[in-house]
Amino acid sequence: MPRRFNVAGPCKPDIHYMLPAAARVPLARRLVADQNYFVIHAPRQSGKTTAMTNLAQELTAAGDYVAVLVSVEVGAAFNDDPGAAELAILSNWRNAAAVRLPAEMQPPRWPATEAGERISAALRAWAEAAPRPLVLFIDEIDALQNDTLISVLRQLRAGYDWRPGGFPWSLALIGLRDVRDYKVASGGSDRLNTASPFNIKTESLTLGDFSAGDVATLYGQHTAETGQRFTPEAVALAYALTLGQPWLVNALARRAVMEVAADPALAITPEHIQTAKELLIQRQDTHLDSLAERLREPRVRRVIEPMLAGAALGDLPADDRQFVVDLGLARRDPAGGLVIANPIYREVIPRVLANSPQDSLPHISPTWLKPTGSLDIDKLLTAFLAFWRQHGQPLLGSVHYHEVAAQLVLMAFLHRVVNGNGTLDREYAIGTRRIDLCLCYGGPQPVTLGIELKVWRDGEDDPLAEGLAQLDAYLDGLDLPSGWLVIFDRRSGQPPIAKRTAAEPAATPAGRTITLIRA
Repeated sequence: MPRRFNVAGPCKPDIHYMLPAAARVPLARRLVADQNYFVIHAPRQSGKTTAMTNLAQELTAAGDYVAVLVSVEVGAAFNDDPGAAELAILSNWRNAAAVRLPAEMQPPRWPATEAGERISAALRAWAEAAPRPLVLFIDEIDALQNDTLISVLRQLRAGYDWRPGGFPWSLALIGLRDVRDYKVASGGSDRLNTASPFNIKTESLTLGDFSAGDVATLYGQHTAETGQRFTPEAVALAYALTLGQPWLVNALARRAVMEVAADPALAITPEHIQTAKELLIQRQDTHLDSLAERLREPRVRRVIEPMLAGAALGDLPADDRQFVVDLGLARRDPAGGLVIANPIYREVIPRVLANSPQDSLPHISPTWLKPTGSLDIDKLLTAFLAFWRQHGQPLLGSVHYHEVAAQLVLMAFLHRVVNGNGTLDREYAIGTRRIDLCLCYGGPQPVTLGIELKVWRDGEDDPLAEGLAQLDAYLDGLDLPSGWLVIFDRRSGQPPIAKRTAAEPAATPAGRTITLIRA
């Protein structure tokens, strides 16, 4: 039975295609050797648990340490009862050690002690009984919150001076965030805002994404075991769409080989990868669903909303910007500025945010279709104007991201138009003051429509001239002779949407005749 691409939980080398996991955190070995306590943080399903489980196995097998990965996730059920959390955590640790370590390296009976001291007492007893220096990797640390989190961190700090004989030789906390972003409910803040309860850390490491070569190596394992080939162009597209995000790399391949091209005799082509991408986004698997949930967090919204609007970030705290990077939603582009982490996330984010207005849409008959089933651009314009006049105002209130509400409602409408028979691609970036949409509709006569979205806000000049020039550049890239420029007037004191919504022809600087929509 061939192995498979993994999209759920840690990778196991006997059943999953995988890269050498421990090599993804090369500094960790040196930190362990030097008796350091450190932090490893990275987005969900990026390989943290896999990497540190494998590193623990390698360290133990080399004969120098008793190394094991344990979790504190079970303690999250008792975030306001540290004593109960300690009992659940220590029971789980004993079970993990029984599975992952030989008998002579199992922990002794946990000492009987008071609540609030059980973790430190247990680690002291284990370190003293272990036949080699004890190395502990503590996973899911940021599942803990409030009093339980503070208690566990303080016990680890308190035992730090007892090492190496009376406490773990080296220890790592593993989670989504760095220490200062662990959640608490005290002091008027929902975060620690400091590393103080764990100020013994020497480093905060993160896992990088896969390189293009890593993606080729991973996909090559499938070819070696099944004979099914990924063309070089398919591998290149998979990397371009994911930028090496590990879960996305695996999920794209899994969809491609299990659903899109299930016959191993078929080589995986770029077309298969594109179809797999659409399936991935439409079904919004657990990873993408959890990503969407992050968008509702105020700190995330403060960064993502202006990015969607093409506005400057303004005077946002550095911690907020770094938080969004640490979550894997954004990255720092080498050319400068924050950008969405990869093209798939760039498409998922506005699509997810448009879900609420999309669910709120009334029934709309597809009057934009010709009798042959092809898209009629003129009828689409008429349908949109009627829709916006009647439903635009109430739907704006259904959008959580108010600064881009109008753009998201339009996207919701266009998703109804596409309805599985095409695609809606988006481009947006900090400082561009626009969103570009490319609607591609299939059928007997495929149609491509380029759309430029602009917003006119209080205190600003009419964005018409800028929008016409930007639409020219966008249509050049799409090799289209015409398109739409939509200007949403969000200035205060304007007439109702039903009265001000209109369309007319306009000319771009390059001489294109386009449709100008003011809404």
